[in-house]
Amino acid sequence: MPRQLHLSAALDSPDSPGRFDAGHYTALAGLAERATLDFVTLDDSFDPEPGRPDALAALARIAPLTGRVGLVPTVTTTHTEPFHTSISVNTLDWVSKGRAGWLVGVSTTEAEARAFGRRPVAPADELWAEAADAVEVAARLWDSWEDDAEIRDTATGRFIDRDKLHYIDFEGRHFSVRGPSITPRPPQGRPVVAVPVAAADLAPDASPGGRARVAAAIRHADVVLLDAPDPAARLTAATELRLRAGEHLRILARLDTARSALPDRAAEERLLAELTAAGTGVDGFHLVPADPVRDLTALADRIAPALRAAGLLRTGYTGRTLRDHLGLARPAGRYTAPPAAAVAAAAPELAEVTR
Repeated sequence: MPRQLHLSAALDSPDSPGRFDAGHYTALAGLAERATLDFVTLDDSFDPEPGRPDALAALARIAPLTGRVGLVPTVTTTHTEPFHTSISVNTLDWVSKGRAGWLVGVSTTEAEARAFGRRPVAPADELWAEAADAVEVAARLWDSWEDDAEIRDTATGRFIDRDKLHYIDFEGRHFSVRGPSITPRPPQGRPVVAVPVAAADLAPDASPGGRARVAAAIRHADVVLLDAPDPAARLTAATELRLRAGEHLRILARLDTARSALPDRAAEERLLAELTAAGTGVDGFHLVPADPVRDLTALADRIAPALRAAGLLRTGYTGRTLRDHLGLARPAGRYTAPPAAAVAAAAPELAEVTR
């Protein structure tokens, strides 16, 4: 039986007059959910032109109006504080009941730097090193509440067990954060982290910024959105990423449907051929529609059913969380002591010490 694909899609429609209408994004997410995609993304930046909705707020708005598809906004780490970012992404995970992700972005332009007025734009390698630290801080803050830290005992008036909240005491080049978080641990333990990587970033002559972006992905990503010019470059880049990050990493290759002119039937056949091609080295594809309404409709109505008929796409969601869709385990909290049984199984001599 062929291995099923992981599929996602971008909802970005900068030329659409409905881009500030929650109903517009709800309808697009509904099409993606009908196609049983793993997740959708919504891009964002601090560039004042052109105007666009706040991606995280927009997806939080549509979260209660969707049921299964993952919601992954771009959240920029530049000019922001990781404490606030961690809480915002955590909130999205709660309101979506465990379907949140975070597409990590950096701010690279002078216009964005001037909009904040805090500092000039930094080199790309510095921005991605800072992004790596920001994701590390967020992950530690998500873990700073143990899963059962909430007591909610009205009789005693105790909301939390303070012994199950932990200082993270992070000290890095870019941030110093004590913690703990002010919100309980996310439903997924840690929301899914995605990092965009270009095949050129893995080349021997890659730019410092590209190398730093790969380093951030290797260290922190659950998902890489891979931009490669052709299947051969895709295979080479995916192989290198797996060698450096491990098999847990989900790699989705970017496919831009602008060149396919969907929903032309010949274009649909070409897209199906690309989606089903063997030897690509990736786990699936991230579709970037030229026209989200048109192309996601074609995906839900014709392309997804064809993939299901070939055994390459789920017939329905079997789990509820984004980690479920991607086949990723829910991580244990790093500050939580392992159960005594686990300690005994791992090292019986330690069990005697901990009694």
